[in-house]
Order: sequence, then structure tokens, then C-alpha cells
Amino acid sequence: MKAISLFSGAGGLDVGLTEAGFEVVFANDYDKNACKTYAANIGKHIVQGDIDDYKNNLLNFKGKVDLIAGGPPCQGFSVAGKMNPDDPRSKHVWTFAELVAEIQPNAFIMENVKALGTLSKWQPLRQALLKKFRAAGYAANFVVLNASDFDVPQNRYRVFFIGFKTNRILIPDLNQMLEPYKKRAKTVRESLSVLDRAGTGNNTGLCKAKITFAAKPVMRKSAYAGMLFNGAGRPTRIDDYSATLPASMGGNKTPILDAAELYENKESWVENYHRGLLAGKETSDCPEVPARLRRLTYQEAAVLQTFPVGYDWRGSQSAIFKQIGNAVPCNLGYRIGKMVMDCLLQDEVNRLMIALPHQLELAHGNFN
Repeated sequence: MKAISLFSGAGGLDVGLTEAGFEVVFANDYDKNACKTYAANIGKHIVQGDIDDYKNNLLNFKGKVDLIAGGPPCQGFSVAGKMNPDDPRSKHVWTFAELVAEIQPNAFIMENVKALGTLSKWQPLRQALLKKFRAAGYAANFVVLNASDFDVPQNRYRVFFIGFKTNRILIPDLNQMLEPYKKRAKTVRESLSVLDRAGTGNNTGLCKAKITFAAKPVMRKSAYAGMLFNGAGRPTRIDDYSATLPASMGGNKTPILDAAELYENKESWVENYHRGLLAGKETSDCPEVPARLRRLTYQEAAVLQTFPVGYDWRGSQSAIFKQIGNAVPCNLGYRIGKMVMDCLLQDEVNRLMIALPHQLELAHGNFN
């Protein structure tokens, strides 16, 4: 089955779709470095530039592809941004819907930030998108998923709008449809075991942003929430899942790891420090952050996004971190893609079963 990929980034979703059995025949992204990474790992079928410049070319795929998939820019909807509906990047959810309506694939998958699927602020937009998809002939709905339920070691929530071409008015229960495709993820420790020690072998992409104590720590019950250190890079749970990896990684927003806990199974320094603060100790009792604390390498971030080890990243280190943070985790893309593939294959079987009696009747008539 053939697929078109829009707003493809470095190819996280497409890695998953390819593994699920789709052949991606066209991909597009505006980011030059992401396109170079995509071309180096997935294929030369990606074109770089504004999607509006390729709309007419895409119409040549009308009736010729089974799937359109992609994650339009989300800055206008994200709680990490200004949540401005007039952000010009926000319009591309409509670009995606328009191309689905015009090209008429057998199915579509559109990914975006959790806020678009949960906040009342965006309810009119959600309903308008579903109305457009359904008017175009699709049984469509949306679902908010946590990537950790789909073999991704990261508590990363995203909304997915998914639809199937049909002549009937249907509202698919996507939660129920995806239930058989869930798989519990490995922990951060288990996931990072495929990499060498930071700074060596296949794990050399060190983030050199310094870690210092927050002058006025923002305390929470958990050592992994609040703000204990400079910037927005929070400590990572080694024997659990990481928090969402942001596209702003690369500097002091890069998550923090305890190397002694990871490599030597020592007790978490961050948890001990946090307990001390809760008990009333002063931050000055620790003159500086111990060397065992460091920030994620980009290879570690890529593994936590379930990219294959050895993925060929292009661009500066900050550009690579951005590509990783913007990506759909590969394993999540695979499991959603597999569900969609299985539904399309079942539809094909059903069509054949409907056609078969008629064909046998014609054959029987010709034989007589």
C-alpha cells in the first residue's frame, strides 16, 4: 500500500509506517536539515519547501494512494507556545484536511500536540476538522494517546485524527481499535542499554550545557517535577519512562541523567537532594552539582524516541536535537500504522468477499 507523508520531519512516523508495510512515495518538510536526515535514512522521495508550493503536484496522486499521514506544525496549539490560532503555522492542519479531501486516500493519520485534543479552547476547531473530514467521505475521529502505551519509553501525549474512507456515516472508536496494538515500553535504563557509555562508541553526541542549581527551587512532591536546576531540563527517571522530549533540547532545556545511577546502579542523587530540600536543608549545603549529573546526548534522545540505533542525523547538534524532539516516535507510528494497515486489508478482503458471489454467478452462467 502506498502512502504520502506531509510535514515529515526527520521521518519518525515514516519509519513506523514503512515497518507496518506502507511504501511512502512522497514526503515533504520545510526544514532543510530534517529533509537531509530523511533522505539519508528513508529515501530521496522527500522534497524540501513550503507544502503550498506542492499542492498541484500532489493532486496527481488522486485515487492512487492508500494513506496520507503527517504532523502539521503545532506551535499555534501547544501550551509550550503562545497558543495563538492566528499563528501562520496553525493553518496547516487545514492544508492537511484539504489535501485529504482532494486526493481521497483510503485512510489518513494526522498527529498534533495533546492540547489540540483536550483543551476546551480548541473544541470548535476539533469539531470543524472532523466535520471537514466526514464531509469528504471519511469515518473519522480523534484520540489522545500516551506513547508509553505503544512501546515508547516516554510519557508523551499526542492527539491523532484518523479516518477511513466509507460511504456510511460512522464514528470509529479509535481507543478500542488501538487496544490490541498496545505494548508496554521498556524503561529508560533498558532502552539506553543499546548505547555505549556517553562520549564513546555510538553515543558521542554530548550536550555541553552546564547544569547548575536553581537559585530558588520550585518544589514538588516528586524529584522529577518542579525546578531544581537551571533551565527547563528536568531529571530523567532511570527505571521508568522519561518525560516528553521537547524540540527545544540542545541547551539547558535538555533533560538530565544521573550517570552513576544509570551505569553503576547507584542510588539517585537527585532524589536524595530533593529529600534534603523537603526536610529543610539549604541549597548552599551543596556547593555545586556533582559531575555524575549530565544532560542527554542526542543519541540517547533518539533512542527514547525509538529511532533505530545508528540513524544518520544531519545538521548541527542543536538542529539534530530539534529534529528528534519534533518527531513522532517510530514505535508509536508503527503501531498506529499497523492498525490502519490491518483495517485497510480487512476492507479489501470484505470487498473481495462481496464481489466473489457475483463473479461466481457470472462464471457459472458463462459455463452453462
